[in-house]
Amino acid sequence: MGSEPPPPLPEWASEPCIMGIDEAGRGPVLGPMVYGCLYCALSYQKTLSTLSFADSKTLKEEKREELFENLKADESIGWAVDVIDPRELSDKMLRKNKINLNEISHESAMGLIRKALNLGVLLTEVYLDTVGDTEKYRVKLSERFPNIKFVVAKKADSLYPVVSGASIVAKVTRDRALRDWLPDETADLSRNFGSGYPGDPQTKAWLEDHKHSVFGFPSLVRFSWGTCTSYSKDFVDVLWESDAADGDESGKSSKRQKKLTSAGFTTVKKRSEDIESSGKGRCKFFQARKLELLSQF
Repeated sequence: MGSEPPPPLPEWASEPCIMGIDEAGRGPVLGPMVYGCLYCALSYQKTLSTLSFADSKTLKEEKREELFENLKADESIGWAVDVIDPRELSDKMLRKNKINLNEISHESAMGLIRKALNLGVLLTEVYLDTVGDTEKYRVKLSERFPNIKFVVAKKADSLYPVVSGASIVAKVTRDRALRDWLPDETADLSRNFGSGYPGDPQTKAWLEDHKHSVFGFPSLVRFSWGTCTSYSKDFVDVLWESDAADGDESGKSSKRQKKLTSAGFTTVKKRSEDIESSGKGRCKFFQARKLELLSQF
């Protein structure tokens, strides 16, 4: 079966439109980071300012939920989210060619803009909270989308109602993601993890109770965060079979291993494909069955 066609574009989307973008969950060590956007016709901007949108951090959870349901029901408003999984955040920040959090944030925001444009929304103005240097961020956005006017400002979620609305979209989406979290792990995990911020005593206690000496942390945890480093001192080093085989054949113990203290594992600097092609690091399962890697068929 093919994917469902996108919903029809509302008539107002062909008029000049504004968009606000904001995030929720940049700082926590637990859960996803969520970028949300809200957009509407420029002519609807005055009405938008009467809808009681405010910086989501200043609102109680019940009020945020109420406002989110109201904006979802408003046919003069469009919205979208980008939910970035904690494993994706850690993967990007720990890979050889690291992608820092600011770059991840920039790409998420630009992805939301691109998504709206691809739907056919006539975006003419976009308002965002600053991430990194304000002017550099604005120039970066303008170079990518030269036909759009960008306003990048500190505390944009308290200055512009369209960003306040985006803040609510992002915050409620993240809160629901945490509330509905289903662990990939088979173990029975407690959900009493507090706010997820590194300084929260309840979050600290949850991390301490749910660390594993071999497997690290549950999938909810951003193990690339510095907060996790102090919990990894009791983790065991893992020597992979391929590493041991490589060391045995050379007659030396492998000293090329570099400990990933944030996750409690060790690895080698030599590329896995080089090890595989040499035959030195081939798993015993493949060696016993005389199986080899074929690059051509």
